Amino acid sequence: MADIDCNSEMTNFHRDNVTLSKNQQDEMRTRRNAGRTRLENGLVEAKKPQPKEVESQGSYMMRTMVQDDANDYDIDDGAYFATDDLKDDVGAALTPKAARQRVCDALSWDGRLKQEATVKPNCVRQVYAAGYHIDIPVYRIVKPKDENDDPVEHYELASDDEWTRSDARSVTRWFNDLVGELNAGASDGSQMRRVTKLTKKFARRAGWKDKTTSGICITKLVVDHFQYSADRDDKALRETWKAIDKRLQKSAEIDHPVLATKLAPASDAAVTFFRTCLSGALKTLEVLDTSDCTRKKAREAWDDVFDTDFFSKQPDNKGDKGDNGEGGNSSAMTVTSVETARRNDGGGRFG
Repeated sequence: MADIDCNSEMTNFHRDNVTLSKNQQDEMRTRRNAGRTRLENGLVEAKKPQPKEVESQGSYMMRTMVQDDANDYDIDDGAYFATDDLKDDVGAALTPKAARQRVCDALSWDGRLKQEATVKPNCVRQVYAAGYHIDIPVYRIVKPKDENDDPVEHYELASDDEWTRSDARSVTRWFNDLVGELNAGASDGSQMRRVTKLTKKFARRAGWKDKTTSGICITKLVVDHFQYSADRDDKALRETWKAIDKRLQKSAEIDHPVLATKLAPASDAAVTFFRTCLSGALKTLEVLDTSDCTRKKAREAWDDVFDTDFFSKQPDNKGDKGDNGEGGNSSAMTVTSVETARRNDGGGRFG
């Protein structure tokens, strides 16, 4: 058996085909800021109170957004209102749907955008012609009193026809705190972020992204089953996928990272679809374990997994003998005995 080191190829793929370019990041930041200005101006025009806070959340703030050929990007930008500011003209509290409608009307007040904002079950969505969209979940800030009669602040989301206790910023903090914790120890939180992005890129390939599970479900699975491998993103990715696959073969159920609820039930169809795709990818990558595996075969396997030709097009390093993958040593391909290879998982805290 052999272990083909494709870390340099995986690093380049992550840099060129997964991570958003600076121009893409700047454009989304511009869209986000324009949306905030539009919301502010629309509320002023309607003589309605402004939100106390507007804060980005989700993959945008976790820095786990991935490139999409169709520019199908979304930014979650939560609007947090004081409860007393969510009232109608006669002083009655707005229903969750009415609160979302107020935000929607504010975004659409001047009619300048080609596509008007729409009310969704859990947010207001503004779609831009380039393919981007901004989702604005609407929250109310609730300040009940505890047993000592002291105010305790929490947040409720305007979800369907109910106000549901929620705050997506807590999920962002959960992930970013874990990254920091890993970076402070023997493991590598930056590698966990890269593995998360690579897994999301895999799941969002053409023909899959409308069937597969959500980004937060994928993120939770990676965090729960992350396998650290020093200087080997390719190995960390594959070993993490193996651990996720083993877990999903038992159940598709996924716990929420910070709430006592479920992101997905045991029979979730989207998670089941993701599991089927992941199992197929792992089957393809079994060629890496064969004694006659070459660099060419390894690259072709990763191409197949990510539905690309990026890996096979990577230049060979000096000392390689071309596409047959046999010959001199190189930093891009190292063949070692699996029996002597060791895995450093940082103490197994997330394995």
